[in-house]
Amino acid sequence: MVQETRLTPDHLMYPLFLVKGKNIKEEISSLPGNYRMSLDNILREIEECIKMGLRNFVLFPAIPQMRKDKTATYSYSPKNFYLKAASKIKRKFPDCVLMSDVALDPYNIDGHDGIVRNGKVVNDETLEVLAKMSVAQAYAGFDILGPSDMMDGRIAAMRVALDGKGFTDTSIMSYTAKYASAFYGPFRDALDSAPVDGDDIPKDKKTYQMNPANKREALIEAEMDMQEGADFMMVKPALHYLDVIHTLKEQFELPIAAYHVSGECAMLTAACQNGWLEYEKAMPETLLSIHRAGADVILTYFAKDYTKMYREGRV
Repeated sequence: MVQETRLTPDHLMYPLFLVKGKNIKEEISSLPGNYRMSLDNILREIEECIKMGLRNFVLFPAIPQMRKDKTATYSYSPKNFYLKAASKIKRKFPDCVLMSDVALDPYNIDGHDGIVRNGKVVNDETLEVLAKMSVAQAYAGFDILGPSDMMDGRIAAMRVALDGKGFTDTSIMSYTAKYASAFYGPFRDALDSAPVDGDDIPKDKKTYQMNPANKREALIEAEMDMQEGADFMMVKPALHYLDVIHTLKEQFELPIAAYHVSGECAMLTAACQNGWLEYEKAMPETLLSIHRAGADVILTYFAKDYTKMYREGRV
């Protein structure tokens, strides 16, 4: 009766990894229980989740190397299998919530979230591509666009482009405080999207992702995103940045999201597989702590398992 925090499947969003082809379901070795799937298997996965009570999904594409170039032109191509897949998902499941990924790294041959010129990621040229990508994704049927690129001014560029094409109801969930974290490894394994080695290519993403030592900077980023038209603010990673989640929740009225990232999930999974922790106790407690800190929406690879436990009355 007096429990302060209650976590339901409505608060969860389930990340899915899309590959081109048919009848493909490849387990991600560094993220057990999660798969790279072709559209036919993703449709079955979504249907199963919806029947359980989970209806929020974020879709990430694994782009073939042959489709990548220096300026990510495939990201907004009408031939992009990712955009075609989104349209099919929304036609079959119109009531599901489908969120996209807006960034250049899946499409960029350099593996960076922005265009690389003379050894640097250039911000303003990247914004033009992000705006084109956003409009293409809105046409495809995505309900929420998720800019994960961390370029300055990208929310405003996206909002102007979307509104100019009539997509005033398409939401933007900004990766407001995305830290240059060590916990993204399994995700990059899934998408083959890590920065590539090269003399004229930055070796990491520290020039545009946030320093893990900084918290006040998150307030500056959040203020800019709110003024530019964001509908949600996200903190990424989640578990190691609960203080940042709480700070944004206290300071802003917009819904706060948190990405419980692949490395955080993989750590817990490994500990449970080794018998050091009990999965059905540790996993729900972990998600509850993120919600308690202030996250209204949690993107987590445990969303399906939690929903199953919730439906069965075990959490």
